[in-house]
Amino acid sequence: MKKLFFALIIFVLCNNAHSQKNNSFADSIRVKYNIPELAYAVTSSDSILEIQTLGFQRVSSKFKAKIDDRFRLGSVTKTVTSYLAAVLVKEGKIKWETKFFDLYPELKAQSNPAAYNFTLQDFITFRANINTWSYGNETPAQKEITGNNQQQRYEFISWFFKQNSIISEKQAVYWSNPSYVAAGLMLEKATGKTYETLVQELGKNLNIDFDFGQPNLKDIKQPWGHNEDLKPEKPALNYKLNWLSSAGNINVSLPDYCKFTQMQLQGLQGKSKIFSSDEFNKMHFGIAEFSFGWNSEINETSKLKYSFHNGNPGTFLTKVYICKDINKAFIIFANVQSEEADKGLMLLLAKLQQNYGG
Repeated sequence: MKKLFFALIIFVLCNNAHSQKNNSFADSIRVKYNIPELAYAVTSSDSILEIQTLGFQRVSSKFKAKIDDRFRLGSVTKTVTSYLAAVLVKEGKIKWETKFFDLYPELKAQSNPAAYNFTLQDFITFRANINTWSYGNETPAQKEITGNNQQQRYEFISWFFKQNSIISEKQAVYWSNPSYVAAGLMLEKATGKTYETLVQELGKNLNIDFDFGQPNLKDIKQPWGHNEDLKPEKPALNYKLNWLSSAGNINVSLPDYCKFTQMQLQGLQGKSKIFSSDEFNKMHFGIAEFSFGWNSEINETSKLKYSFHNGNPGTFLTKVYICKDINKAFIIFANVQSEEADKGLMLLLAKLQQNYGG
C-alpha cells in the first residue's frame, strides 16, 4: 500500500513538472509569435491531462486569460455539425443518401442541374464538386440576403446554387464551406428546428455550452479576436459568418471542447452508448483524406495516424488533433489569425505530441 502511495506521489510530481515545462514553452511561443491569448489542452478519453490559458483576452490590455474563455471555432465547427448529422441519421430523422433538392424542391428549377443529385453525405464529406465561398467573398451583397438567420442561410444557398458553382476538374476532396451550409439546411428541414437550436440541444445532452458568433458580442470580458495586424475585432454581428453558421460560426470554451473531443476518443475505443467503434472509425477515417467532418493523416515523425481539423475564421485560430492509438487528443486555441501565429501553434502542437508520445 505504501509503495502504491509513493508511486502515485511521484507520478503526480512528474506530471506537474511536465506540465510546467509545457506551460513555459507555450508562453514563449505566445510571446514570440504575437498571440494575445493562447489556450491548449491534452486529453485522454477519460481525463484532461493538461489544460492552460495564457496571456490576455485583448492585445495591450489588462484583461488576463481565464480558463472559461470562449473562442470562435471557425471550421472546427464542422466537427460538431458532422457529429450532429450522424446523430440525426442514427435517429432516423434523415439519411446520408437524402438529396438536398428532395428537401428543397422549390429551389431545383433555378439551380445548376449538375447539383441535383448531391446528398447529405456528399456535403458532409466534401465530395460535392462545388466551388468554395467564404467571408472574404464580395458577392452576394448583404441587401440581397434578407430575413432572420435561418432565412438568410436559405437565401444564400439559393443564390449559390444559381451560380456556375460546379467544378468540372476531378478532385479527391472539394473544400467548400457551402457544402456545410447546405448540410445544415438539410438538418433544419429534417427536424423543423434551426441549426442553432439543434446545436444547443446537442450541447445540453453533452453538458457543453455551445454559442455562436464573436465571444465578445455578448460579453466584452470574453476574448477579442485579432487580425494579422493585431487589430482587435470590435463586438459586431458578422452577417457572412451567420450565413456560414454550420460551417464555421460556433464559439465554445476550451474545457467544453475538451468534453466533445473526449467523447470522440471514447467512441473510437468503443465506449459510446450511441455509436459503435466501427461507426466512429468510419466518421474519422472511413474515406481517405477527409471523412465525416475529420481530416486524417499519418504523422511524419511518429508514424501514428491522426484525425484532425483546423479553424481560421478571420480573427481566431483553432486546432484539434486526435490519435486513437495512444488515446490522446491535442487542442490549441488562439485569439489571432496570422501566418506567424499559425506557425507558433504548429510548433506547440509538435512539442505536446512529442511529450505525450504522439
